[in-house]
Amino acid sequence: MKRNHISGSFLVVLILILSCSFNGKAQMVNEVAKKRITIGVGLFSDIWFNLPDGIKTRTINQGFQTFAMYNVPFGKSNFGFAIGLGFRAQNMYGNFQVDSKTDSTELARIPDSANYKRSKLTLPYLELPLEFKFKSKSKIAVGIGFKIAYLLPAHTKFVGEDYYLRKNLEKLRVKFRDIKNLEQFSYGPTFRFGYRWFQISAYYSISKIFTKGNGPDVNSLSLGILLMPF
Repeated sequence: MKRNHISGSFLVVLILILSCSFNGKAQMVNEVAKKRITIGVGLFSDIWFNLPDGIKTRTINQGFQTFAMYNVPFGKSNFGFAIGLGFRAQNMYGNFQVDSKTDSTELARIPDSANYKRSKLTLPYLELPLEFKFKSKSKIAVGIGFKIAYLLPAHTKFVGEDYYLRKNLEKLRVKFRDIKNLEQFSYGPTFRFGYRWFQISAYYSISKIFTKGNGPDVNSLSLGILLMPF
């Protein structure tokens, strides 16, 4: 009985030691993950350039982005490098509908007499961001980088009256996905600045939306806010 008691006590002590060791390692892994991995989510608005004559966009063209970055510090300095993976969805709201043909795509102006709620072009991207970053001891952060993105299936959406049927107007909610002559890649420089988990961000798209010679030379500047709690 005594041997069994000793064996049982030894087993309990061993389990406690292993448990404490595992918890300690888990905490260390969590601490390392917090320092090496950054997760962000944000909202932005696009300013669109080189629009065709007569085409206007809303003042606010809201979009969404999220990403995860792996951080590589430069020794014990406040500087570092980061690479990651993200998602971005841009929206262009305006007085147009996309007229897409095999060899050309246009932004066709909606007549001023038409009654519609909204018309937009949505461009979702899978992104690969790269960044050189600085973070001071006072938690002020600056990031300068570049990102390249691959276009996922895009679509247009129109909500309003069918202005083609003059005598029999009908409410429409139409989504169209077969948009031709879109550039498959988007790329350009990025910038962010902030304090702790709150950041402001900017991205300028050097690339155009449509392939050269097959659509208007439209590109954008994205300005927004980022929340980076991790």
